Amino acid sequence: MLRFEEGKLVMPSFKPGDIVLQGKSSDDSPVEVAICSAEESGGETWYEIEVRQKDSTKWVNPCVPSGQVSSPRALAVRGVWDETGARQDVNGSFTFACELGAIAKCSTWGYKPWDSKMADLHQACTRMARADYCGDGRSETKDNNIIDMYDGMGHVERETRETPGFSPSRATFEAAWTPEGAWCLARTRKNTPLEEVMQQCPGRFEKSEKDLGDGDVCTLARKVDANERRLVHNRSYPPEMLTRPSISR
Repeated sequence: MLRFEEGKLVMPSFKPGDIVLQGKSSDDSPVEVAICSAEESGGETWYEIEVRQKDSTKWVNPCVPSGQVSSPRALAVRGVWDETGARQDVNGSFTFACELGAIAKCSTWGYKPWDSKMADLHQACTRMARADYCGDGRSETKDNNIIDMYDGMGHVERETRETPGFSPSRATFEAAWTPEGAWCLARTRKNTPLEEVMQQCPGRFEKSEKDLGDGDVCTLARKVDANERRLVHNRSYPPEMLTRPSISR
């Protein structure tokens, strides 16, 4: 019987290539998923997978390649994410998260979703990675944004060093994040006017000058935040500074 343990699929005499799973694609279409290989790297198990849609004979890698990663792999992550970007625990279900997507990236950045103590941090990170300010699944990011994230809890620290891929002096505070979206924000990643964000999720934000310390000052903040706790902050290059094709972390 197939089991899921800390980001790894476990099965007696399990061998990649010997098993085909029944699943659904991101658009809810039924697919068959073949596990072609498994490799341990950086404390995580990465799977090469291929999928076949119903009534098709063609097997393809569902993970979209980039110039840097031609054959993306996937992590096995407990739970499923709906169209709003919300994570749901569904008995017996897990997600194959492609390595170039927010779910897998947040794991490699330090928030292991199979660690119960980090589940909310990981979910807040996925909102940050997508710049999902309203927490409704809409993304305000784009390729090659340069981001530095930190949580102040000792898991991921703010970057203060100058490196070839990141300059702290050029990055400014963007937002603080919860699993439900932005807790507050100073600006948007793509220079979308803050008024437009307020229109996209009416009743969610109000103008604010909350000072979170260390230069992190909000322009908009959640109207109701009594039951929420900001978990992740991020800084990024303002849009006019987006000149380098990399992400710190």
